[in-house]
Amino acid sequence: MKTHAGNGNAVDKAQEYYDSTDADEFYFHIWGGEHIHVGLYNYENEPIQYASQRIVPKMASLLDLDTHTRILDLGSGYGGGARHLARKYGCQVTCLNLSRRQNERNREFNRQQNLDHLVEVVHGSFEDIPFDDQSFDVVWSQDAMVHSANRDRVVAEAVRVLQPGGDFIFTDLMQHEECPPGVLKPVLDRIHLDCMGSFEFYYREGRKHGLELTHWLNLSEHLTLHYDRVSQETRENYDEVVALCGKDYIDRMLKGLSHWVTAGKNGHLTWGIMHFRKN
Repeated sequence: MKTHAGNGNAVDKAQEYYDSTDADEFYFHIWGGEHIHVGLYNYENEPIQYASQRIVPKMASLLDLDTHTRILDLGSGYGGGARHLARKYGCQVTCLNLSRRQNERNREFNRQQNLDHLVEVVHGSFEDIPFDDQSFDVVWSQDAMVHSANRDRVVAEAVRVLQPGGDFIFTDLMQHEECPPGVLKPVLDRIHLDCMGSFEFYYREGRKHGLELTHWLNLSEHLTLHYDRVSQETRENYDEVVALCGKDYIDRMLKGLSHWVTAGKNGHLTWGIMHFRKN
């Protein structure tokens, strides 16, 4: 296995946050259960968990997967996407994730669903992927790379562990390329970053590291709707989630969600699927 040091301040902050009891309870009970990422919505008030599940088969439909495919899921959360891929295609999936709490839930879900022989959970950072060169056929990620202040390094690491001809497919929370300076400060402060990636940033980084773009799907309207739905669900279940997470946490969460919704409605945020192939 290859290891090397990295500047992981933003990643460390993310690990500390997602390992907290309050965050773990909130994301598990409100954000979508096994799936804690932006969803694809068929209608405005659709339950979060249904929309969150829908993006996984959408991404998978762009790939050629079978029982021989080795997948690395970067920032895998509770592993809902990994289990879908293992269950439907029989492929081997390795989940790489920094949160020990999320990893514990992931392993328990794998055992409960009899998928622990196909899904492995590894504690680690996507800025320093602990696997050898060309170890995987697919590198997959959902809304995780936003937590890195070194996204160029994450892309380089993903390319390093990919086989030639392998696929790098992901969604991420991104800013519009022409977003005015300072506008996203309320959003960025909560995730301890100075900026976010963009479609154009990932395109440039992919080209720099020898990746060919095969799909670029802009689905930004779903990001705003998703954060609005999370805010609605939190308000509707306020007393319940306060009992789980505490009033201070929930009130700060609601304030933070409002910043995301406002930025999305103003066209400053983007979200969607990018699919690259390694030359």
